Amino acid sequence: MTAVSSHVLELLTPGRITVALLVFTVSSFIVDFTWKPRYPASLPRVGFGGGIIGSVRNWLGYITHFNAWVEEGYEKYTKHERAYVVPSAPSRPQEIVVPRSQTSWLLEFPDRIVSAKEAHADIMHSEFQFLQTDDDFPITTLHKHLARNLVGLLPGIQDDVHESIDATFGTDTDGWKKLNLWEAWLGIVPRVTNRALVGKDMCKNKAFLDSQVAFADALVRNSFILNMFPKILHPIVARFVVAPNWWTWRKSFTMIRPLIEQRQHDMARKAGGDPEYDTWEPEECLITWMIRQAQADGWADKLEASLISKSLLPIEFAAIHTTVITGHGLLLDLLSGPDEGVVGVLRDEANQVFSEQKTGYWTKDGLSRLHRIDSAIRESMRLSHFATALTHRKVVAKEGITNAKEGWHAPYGSFLMLDLAGTHHDPDIYPEPYKYDAFRFSRAREEFEARQEKDAEEALRIKRLGMVTTSDTYLPFSHGRHACPGRFFVAHELKMILAYLVRNYEIRRIEQRPKPMWIGQTIVPPLEATIEVRRRKGTA
Repeated sequence: MTAVSSHVLELLTPGRITVALLVFTVSSFIVDFTWKPRYPASLPRVGFGGGIIGSVRNWLGYITHFNAWVEEGYEKYTKHERAYVVPSAPSRPQEIVVPRSQTSWLLEFPDRIVSAKEAHADIMHSEFQFLQTDDDFPITTLHKHLARNLVGLLPGIQDDVHESIDATFGTDTDGWKKLNLWEAWLGIVPRVTNRALVGKDMCKNKAFLDSQVAFADALVRNSFILNMFPKILHPIVARFVVAPNWWTWRKSFTMIRPLIEQRQHDMARKAGGDPEYDTWEPEECLITWMIRQAQADGWADKLEASLISKSLLPIEFAAIHTTVITGHGLLLDLLSGPDEGVVGVLRDEANQVFSEQKTGYWTKDGLSRLHRIDSAIRESMRLSHFATALTHRKVVAKEGITNAKEGWHAPYGSFLMLDLAGTHHDPDIYPEPYKYDAFRFSRAREEFEARQEKDAEEALRIKRLGMVTTSDTYLPFSHGRHACPGRFFVAHELKMILAYLVRNYEIRRIEQRPKPMWIGQTIVPPLEATIEVRRRKGTA
């Protein structure tokens, strides 16, 4: 036995191990390649071609060429109402880019045939990243409870907006303060967002907030890594890649567990008729809503404190990561835009509308009348998108789907997407599409309201120009029945933040907007960007 072991060890030289690993990896890519769906030859392609060699070049090129490929495809095919195929990361099939004219065709499929959930799960590698927890429960809960509780949440959200901005931007009315813009938004958004997720006390816990930001950062980093490995290797590779996700969650769970268990205890006593709880009501937040929803639906397993804590994670990621990127881009656009008077106009609007809020707190109606602030945010989301596409679908019907208009068939496992970037930058839809025109959307409203005679159909079109209204020409929140369920909360949050900033701070202009970097379909913002701020006199 010793001789055999010695012989085996002699054979396991570093060179042979390296060759074996290389052969294993290449074989995995080949197997993965053969398992991916095949698209009909009638569909045009962009990229470096087909076959194994072309696919390898496409996988490598995906990191830096994806946006250029989609831009090419938009001009060649999308604008002529034709679908085409664009290369994707090694872990996913190539994607069929559906033209805007066929948006309804794609989005009207039932989920049992074409699935948004399965597409997003593949993109985010949810099977591994979200700690074996399905996001159906928290998303369904948000759909049912957020809108009906949003008005009651507004005063508390406003308090956290004001306090977090004061702490981050400072209250010195004399000297200018230089801030890293990314870090500044991280000082605001996690706290404000978590007011609705975990309540007024835990949302001020910096260690807890830091753990949620760390988890979101890990998700993005891990997605890039897993994208570059063949899917057949994910069960092996992901064990190592997602280890930080578990460490970060366990750290946050130790902080949130007492709150969850106490809330369950209190709600149980209230429901049991305990006289000590006659006047007690649970704080409205996602934790309360998940407990309430699990009890209503008889889901005893979902009442586990650990599962409730894990169920927060996909919502934390979506709410924090995208809102920070959006806010970061918004201020860069405002401060470097062609019109230097925009901030002053926004300040006047915010002051006027806020002065009409009789309690000193924003109301839903008051926020809805911030038409120019709404327009400034919507325009930034149009121009400075953080992903080439946000509307993806995966064919889950075994028989696939057929596009009758063009005659092509997408087999089981196919990926389809809508091109956000090309649509948002199309001059036929948005004149001067690469110009930040803060009042692009509010101008149409003001012109309509100035008319003596108003057409009902035109009034409806104007109403659809708000930042939360999705369409086939405005896709930052996706579109259709799977559009972002939290977009109304995000709209209120961003309006409050921007209104408070312009009312209370001077911010120096930026001569030139720092450029982001793109990796595949996702933006990497200019994290080094800084701004200079000073509290306005008489506001501290």
